Amino acid sequence: MKRLILLFTVVPLVELALLIWIGSHTSVSGTIAIVLVTGFVGAALAKHQGWQTWRRLQDGMRSGEPPADVLLDGVMILIAGALMVTPGVLTDAVGFALLLPPVRGLLKARLRSRLMAHATAQFRSFHSGGTGQGGGAEGAGTPTGTVIDAEFTRKDDESSSPPTDG
Repeated sequence: MKRLILLFTVVPLVELALLIWIGSHTSVSGTIAIVLVTGFVGAALAKHQGWQTWRRLQDGMRSGEPPADVLLDGVMILIAGALMVTPGVLTDAVGFALLLPPVRGLLKARLRSRLMAHATAQFRSFHSGGTGQGGGAEGAGTPTGTVIDAEFTRKDDESSSPPTDG
């Protein structure tokens, strides 16, 4: 919740302050030109990289490679494009950064490590009897200590072949 408040209140205020500061050092028309040019250039770059990512995804799927990295690239390029068309200097800077493959590589590595840490914590919680997200371990497919050895016959198979004693 705090992150949403930060995102929707602080970021626009910082953007506004930056635009006013740039306008005071240049001109209003210069500031508008900067916003428009970065928006158009960013959208064009995002579109170009998006198509490249789409081709990489198709090539990888044909060769049987897992698409996780390419999909993460695609999501980051999509976010970059959205940031680039949002008026402002700060969002443009973050958008341009996301269009750089080395920056995306660093973010993917961080995201992977955070996801692995979260998955490991969930796994440990589940197997230690904690609640995890799917409830406790009891009744969730883990044995409770009682083993029942049994044989069965399907009802639809009874008419075709009698059970054998063996």
